Amino acid sequence: MIQKSYDSNSSLYLIPTPIGNLDDITLRSLNVLKSVDVLLCEDTRDTGLLLSHYDIKKKLLSCHEYNESDMIQTVCNLLEEGKNVGLVTDQGTPIISDPGYIVARGVIAAGHSVISLPGATAFVPALTVSGIEPSPFLFYGFLNAKSNKQLEELRSLKDYRFTLIFYESVHRISSTLKNMLLVFGNRSICICRELSKIHEEIARGTIKELLPLVDSMKGEFVIVVEGNKEIIDYSNLDIVDHVKIYLEDGISEMDAIKIVAKERNVAKSVIYNEYHNRK
Repeated sequence: MIQKSYDSNSSLYLIPTPIGNLDDITLRSLNVLKSVDVLLCEDTRDTGLLLSHYDIKKKLLSCHEYNESDMIQTVCNLLEEGKNVGLVTDQGTPIISDPGYIVARGVIAAGHSVISLPGATAFVPALTVSGIEPSPFLFYGFLNAKSNKQLEELRSLKDYRFTLIFYESVHRISSTLKNMLLVFGNRSICICRELSKIHEEIARGTIKELLPLVDSMKGEFVIVVEGNKEIIDYSNLDIVDHVKIYLEDGISEMDAIKIVAKERNVAKSVIYNEYHNRK
């Protein structure tokens, strides 16, 4: 189905909001905020402050990760009544590591128009200021909060040659960098803190160089990581030796077997049996 956005009588608008500096909002975003009939918000208090700053009064409905599915029918009903609906998150572009995907998908499935406005998002300025090769890149977002799951995710990314971009919280930044050092080795990275805000800070160097600095850094982080420049071919490596590489890195036996199975594109049971029969 082809959507001709500007032929639609009513639409769901995905509206980016500033990630820090309020001057970063676009004129188009302001005009749409003023024109929509209803505004879905991740947090009505945060959105209320933004609207108050620009003297905009609007009916607000709460829409966050815990009630998104329940909001689909509400939004569809509003669109069927000919109303325009806006959707914002606390900061940045909806759906990019923020709520909005479930509602947008439901609205699209129901045959309604969805229009996404260009605007603020944290990973683009982080990439362009990093000094690391900008293209191609992979925006991954947040890694798993559990260390063993995070290590597994990093293992699946370690051979990618393109630049990797992650979001991370102040509570996990140190442990995440340690896991990256363990899996990726001592690559060049850029850590961007509090982008567009008064305490914005850009740190460039290797993982080992920046690790001691992060304990004193507060706020929200974007991590830009250099891609793998030396891909290792394990295809000719003995399976037992292949598993041992990861065991020596501190990975559990079962996780090591899972990783080897993925890298060799075979069933986990094959690696498990081969390893235990021969180790």
